[in-house]
Amino acid sequence: MSNDIKLLHGFRVLLRNPDGKPLSAESGINDLIGHALGESVDWVLLPVPRLPEGFLTLRSGIAGAAIQKFVNYRVRVAIIGRIDAELAASNALQSFVLEANRGTTCWFLDTTEEFDARLSAFSTPA
Repeated sequence: MSNDIKLLHGFRVLLRNPDGKPLSAESGINDLIGHALGESVDWVLLPVPRLPEGFLTLRSGIAGAAIQKFVNYRVRVAIIGRIDAELAASNALQSFVLEANRGTTCWFLDTTEEFDARLSAFSTPA
């Protein structure tokens, strides 16, 4: 698994390589969470190109199931990359992203720099 682990603002962050095939909805997400747990990371940065097929189509249920797994295992996840076209095509996705970004366990952000800035506002790791 091609990843990089960095310490950012006191948090261990697993940065998933943006190159390569998208993760599978079930085993790929499970493997990523298992790797994150094994490395004791606080956050996983998952680039949009690596999302499982159908992830951004909410009726597929993939996003909800995947994010719930991250929450259940107490691993925070940030989806990194522009999803403007998908947001423009789906009011449900707009609401989902807005609500996720209000919380502290899952964020949808355009860049890793935006993640870094947002993370710096956190007070303590999980």
